Amino acid sequence: MEAAGHIARVTRLVRSALAELLDQSRPFGRLALVHSLQGAGSTLITISLAGSLFFSISPHAAEGKVLLYLVLTIAPFALVGPALSPLLDRGRQARRVSVAIATSGTVLLCLGMARDVHSLLLFPEAFGVLVLSKLYLVAKSSLVPSMAAPGDDFAIANAKLAVLASVSGFAAFPFGLAFLQAGPSWVLGLAAVVFLAGTVAALRLPRTSGAVTVASVPGEPADAGVAQRAGRAGHGRVSLRELREARRREGRRLYPSHVLAAISAMSVARASVGFVEFFLAFGLRRAHAATWWYGVLLIATGAGSLLGSMLVPRLRRQLSEDRIIASALIAMAAGSVAAAIVGGLWAQALLTFVVGAGPTSAKPALDSIVQRHVPPALLGRAFGRMETRLQLLWVGVSLVAVVIPFPLFAGDLVVALGCGVAGVSYASAQSAAGRRARRNRTRATGSAAASRAEPADPDSA
Repeated sequence: MEAAGHIARVTRLVRSALAELLDQSRPFGRLALVHSLQGAGSTLITISLAGSLFFSISPHAAEGKVLLYLVLTIAPFALVGPALSPLLDRGRQARRVSVAIATSGTVLLCLGMARDVHSLLLFPEAFGVLVLSKLYLVAKSSLVPSMAAPGDDFAIANAKLAVLASVSGFAAFPFGLAFLQAGPSWVLGLAAVVFLAGTVAALRLPRTSGAVTVASVPGEPADAGVAQRAGRAGHGRVSLRELREARRREGRRLYPSHVLAAISAMSVARASVGFVEFFLAFGLRRAHAATWWYGVLLIATGAGSLLGSMLVPRLRRQLSEDRIIASALIAMAAGSVAAAIVGGLWAQALLTFVVGAGPTSAKPALDSIVQRHVPPALLGRAFGRMETRLQLLWVGVSLVAVVIPFPLFAGDLVVALGCGVAGVSYASAQSAAGRRARRNRTRATGSAAASRAEPADPDSA
């Protein structure tokens, strides 16, 4: 009965996400359609390029190719982070237009890749796809607060988008394999069609009403005074420079400290994903494992990712976003310890399942923290910097897994140690911060009550 209840809750989330997708009268439904098509198209591009740089060459040559690939994955964030993400915070429709630019640009690049699949031009074109995919990722995350309905929980909204992307990716997978039999160019052509539909859907995204205001940030009442000091009372429109200078004078950071702490914790989870991917990929090759084992690990990762996204609404009803992130890290540490103790390739499938579920349950919570506590006028920059940091750590740890031939047991322990320390440290820090906040509220309440109860000065009569 309990298992049936879990299945029913998961099914309800999928139905809820699909209902959002099918309701194109709401802004969030239109964003869900764009994100679903983006997930399907990205899966098709991955299928078209899979195997050309890994399975067809020797393990020693594969290491060099993979190292080059990892270094190249950093470059898109060098553009999206400091160069492109500030553009998302300029003008009322910059984020909406950026989504349309990312999808339409990917259409052209997919057609170019289909033509140049056996040419050196394939690599700069693939690089362009990476840049546009990161631009889309940052723009989408910045759009969620304005597209979600009033009162919607951002963590649940982000989880619904993640579920839809996973479902659409799974749905596109058999079509990609079927077209791959005719050649990778056919798969890229199908991807171009999917991204073309995504462009049409992006053009249907509603215009945001009014300018982004800094006065609407929860927990940041002082930002309303910035607009008044700038002579724009009633509008709340201020420039980034005015906001930055005002916060510096008041001794406040541009991004709250608890947001930075959540990003740091999530960075460990994200880095663990890259480490597991590459240490297992080369570990299987060194062990001369059958090719179907790669399929088992990929399926376990995908199933874990889908389950992690589906768990977010239930977790959110019981836990704060901070506790979701800490719990995900501790669960990853426990799964890694279990894989090390049990041993064998099936234990590594369990590890990939847990490592797939942990970050995908924590990422919607992190996005929600950023979306709620960072001023709306800074969301483009905030998500650009955040995604850059996550990618840099993913690449750095993945490089370690490629260069050092970790045995399976040792690799499992590395993941367990990193996630365990990060999870416990983050949970402890957030608990201490919560206690401090409660003490401050108690003192403030006591002071206010004392001031009200203080008798009036008889001499003032």
